[in-house]
Amino acid sequence: MKTAHLLQMTDSTFPVGTFSFSNGLETASHLGIVHDADTLEQYTRSVARQGAFSDGVAALIAYRATLAGSLEEVELIDRELMLFKMNDEARMMLQRMGKKLAELGVKLFPDCKVMADWLTDIKEGKTPGTYPVAQGISFAAAGLSEEDLFASHQYGVINMVLSAALRCVRVSHYDTQLILQRLCAESDALFEEAKDMTFEDMNSFVPEMDIFASLHEKGNMRMFMN
Repeated sequence: MKTAHLLQMTDSTFPVGTFSFSNGLETASHLGIVHDADTLEQYTRSVARQGAFSDGVAALIAYRATLAGSLEEVELIDRELMLFKMNDEARMMLQRMGKKLAELGVKLFPDCKVMADWLTDIKEGKTPGTYPVAQGISFAAAGLSEEDLFASHQYGVINMVLSAALRCVRVSHYDTQLILQRLCAESDALFEEAKDMTFEDMNSFVPEMDIFASLHEKGNMRMFMN
């Protein structure tokens, strides 16, 4: 059953809206910065590393707080993660997907009090409701491991970019699957670095992506929400 939960929450059809976002790829493609398989792999690796040491760390902290039954700590990392994001579109992505997963989570895990109370506070505007935090709560409620959580998070970040690439970059399914295989193989090493990080250790210095986001807010490329 645990393996089934892992597959369910990692599946690209899991209804949280990942298909609506490109993690900045749309702008990078429009500007010609990402234009083939090699540049796509470089871009996706940067996104994966950024995600590992920011959202991935937040998810792990939320996972541990859920096991400890600490809604206060869950909401602390939730608010801190929002402050960590520099552009509006990144915040919008985290909140939309987070609320969707929280609404689904209370149905999948009705005995998880932290999830139910967190969703109530999201609706009341007391906490932003970010997606990595929702992942951490959900994986704790499902009885899955920290390694499972981190692998699923990384897979989701990588696959979000590669799925978008099929619609806006000149690459094939063969290209994206090879990139997915190579980057997922790097997740174990990223987990070893991220697992002992606290909020103060989180980092995501990839300024080009924030520039892409600011350009996207004013641009005409609108296949994706960011």
